[in-house]
Amino acid sequence: MPKDGSKDVPQLEIVSVIGFYGSVYAGLKVHPDREHIIYPLGNTVIVEHITSHKQYFLMGHTNDVSCVTVSKSGRYLASGQVTHMGFKADVIIWDYAAKELYCRLTLHKVKVESLAFSPKDTFLVSLGGQDDGSIVVWDVKSKEAVCGAPAAVKSAGTTYCVAYCNHDDFKFMSGGNGTIRVWTLDLKNRKIPAVDCNMGQLKRIVKCIEVSDDDKYFYCGTTSGDVLKMNIENHILSFFGPEKDKFSMGVTALSLVKTGGILVGAGDGTVAICKGNSFKKIKSAKVTKSGAVTSIALRGEGHQFFVGAANSQVYLFNFAEFTHELLTTCHSAAVNDIVFPAEYSELYATCSKNDIRIWKANGNGEELLRITIPNMTCHAIDFMRDGKSIVSAWDDNKIRAFLPESGKLKYMIEDAHNKEVTAIATTSDCNRIISGGGEGQVRVWQVSPKNQNKLVAAMKEHKGAVSCIKVRKNDQECISASEDGTCIIWDLQRFVRNQVIFANTLFKCVCYHPDEHQVITSGTDRKIGYWETFNAAAIREVDGSSSGSINGMDMAPDGESFVTGGDDKLIKVWDYKEGKVTHIGKGHSGFITRLRVCPNQKLIVSVSKDGAIICWKFPGN
Repeated sequence: MPKDGSKDVPQLEIVSVIGFYGSVYAGLKVHPDREHIIYPLGNTVIVEHITSHKQYFLMGHTNDVSCVTVSKSGRYLASGQVTHMGFKADVIIWDYAAKELYCRLTLHKVKVESLAFSPKDTFLVSLGGQDDGSIVVWDVKSKEAVCGAPAAVKSAGTTYCVAYCNHDDFKFMSGGNGTIRVWTLDLKNRKIPAVDCNMGQLKRIVKCIEVSDDDKYFYCGTTSGDVLKMNIENHILSFFGPEKDKFSMGVTALSLVKTGGILVGAGDGTVAICKGNSFKKIKSAKVTKSGAVTSIALRGEGHQFFVGAANSQVYLFNFAEFTHELLTTCHSAAVNDIVFPAEYSELYATCSKNDIRIWKANGNGEELLRITIPNMTCHAIDFMRDGKSIVSAWDDNKIRAFLPESGKLKYMIEDAHNKEVTAIATTSDCNRIISGGGEGQVRVWQVSPKNQNKLVAAMKEHKGAVSCIKVRKNDQECISASEDGTCIIWDLQRFVRNQVIFANTLFKCVCYHPDEHQVITSGTDRKIGYWETFNAAAIREVDGSSSGSINGMDMAPDGESFVTGGDDKLIKVWDYKEGKVTHIGKGHSGFITRLRVCPNQKLIVSVSKDGAIICWKFPGN
C-alpha cells in the first residue's frame, strides 16, 4: 500500500472551504491588486478572489498562523505562526504571483506576534511574542537576518505590534504594554537604535499602529478605548482622544482613509469614522453578535472596506453610506459533527460550540440557518428521516429538537443522560431517538406527536463515553461505538446486547455496509476493522493512518468505497473490497473530527477542530 501522500495516489479536488480565523489581529488583508483577500485559517493562509471566490492555499506552517502581512507592491506575503513552548516559530515569506513559499525564516521562539514589510520590499521586520520579546529585521533578497534587538526596555511589558513608514525603508515603529518606540535601521553597523516616545503621564497598552501617508505622524489604538497621535520626528504625544465617549472594550483595529479620517474598530463590534485631533466620531455602526473587530482592510482608496470579527465573520462596508453586509461566516470553534438529511444532497448541518448551522451544499458556503444556544457545546446532530426536525446532543445533558426551517425549539429532553450527551441517532420510522452519553449508557426515547417524550429503555454495558451510534434500516438493531474499547450491537425490540466487538482502542466511529452484513470500525489505534454483524467475528484489519487516530468515517451509498479522516489531517477514499486507498485529500490544517459522503455521492464534506468545513469532489464525478 502506498505511504501517506505518496505520488502514486491521486489527489481529491477541493470544491470550497468555509473558514476564517477571526481571532488573528489584522489577519484579514486586501491585496494591492484589489481583486483578492488574504486571511488565515488554522496553519494555512488562504488567498481568495473577491468576486469569483476561487481560493488558493499557502501551506507550510506547522501550527496556527498568528499574523499576516502584505508588501506594498503586492509581490510578497509574509505570515508568522505559534508553536509549542521551547520550540522555534517560523516566519514564511510567500511569492504572491507563484503562490508558493519564497523563504522560511527561523529565529523567534514560541510565537511571532506581528510582521511588517518596508515600503520598497527591501526588509521585513518581525516581532516575537511575550516568550521571545525581540525584534528582528530581515533582508528579503538575501533571505537573512540583518540585525535584532529586544523589543522594549526591561521595565515595559509585552510589545504587540510593528508598523513600517510609508516612504522610508529605514524607519519603523513598535507599540505594546507601556511602550511606544521609533526604530531607525543603521545598515552599515547592523544595528537598530530605538527611541522611546514620551507619553507624559499616560499609561496605555497599544494593540495596533497606523502611519500617516506623509510619514509625519503615527496613530496607536489602545485597550483603554482611545487613539494616540504620535509625532515621528520628535517622538512626542501630539493628541489623544476621544476624551469622553471612549470606544468600549478597547480599540482593536485602525485604518487611515485618504480623505483624512480614521477608521476605528472596537472590542464590542463597533466600527466608526473619527476625524480631527479630538478623534470625534462622525459615523458609527455596530456588527452585532460577532465579538471584537480584529481587522479593517481597505479595498483601494477605501470606498469599500472589509471588516473581520473575532467570531469568524467577515463584513463588507460601504464607506459613503456606512452600511454593511455579512460576506462570510463560519464556526469559530471546533466543529463536532456534520450530517446530510436522508436522501437529500442540497444542504447539510454542522454543529459546534454555541450553535448548529445549516449550509447550502453548492460550494459557495452559503449559510441558510443558525440555531444558537449560548455557552453550550453541541456534540452530535441528526435529521429525522421525514425532515421535520433536527435532533441534537448537548453537553448540558439535554437532547434538543429544532424545526429545520425556522430553527425554533420543538421539544427538549431534560437530563437525558447523567453526563453530557455525546452521540445521537434516529430510527427511520421517526418514532424513536437513540442517544449515547458520557457515562456509557445507550438510551432509547419514544417521540410522540404531542412532544411528550418518554424513556423506553436504558442499556448499560459500556464503561466509557459513547462516541457513535448507527441504526439499521429495519430499526430492529443498532450499533454503538465507545471509548472503552467495545462496539455493541443492540436488539431494539428486547433492548439487550446481541453481539460485542472488543479491540484495544478507543472507538471513534462505526459504519454499517449498505447491505448490513458487515460493519467497519476505527479509532485511536489507527486501524480500520471489518466485522461480521451476525457473530461479531473479525474479517480483516487494515492500517488506516500512519499518525494519529481516525475520528471520522462514512460509507459511500453504493457500498463500493468509504472515506476516513483523523488526526493526520488527510481525507482518504478507500476501496471497500480491496482495503486500499484510492484518493487522498490534503487541505485541512486542524484535526478532522467528522466527515460525510452526500447521498447522491457527488461531494465529501469534512469538518475539523479549527472550525473549517471543506467540500471535496467525490472521485469519479
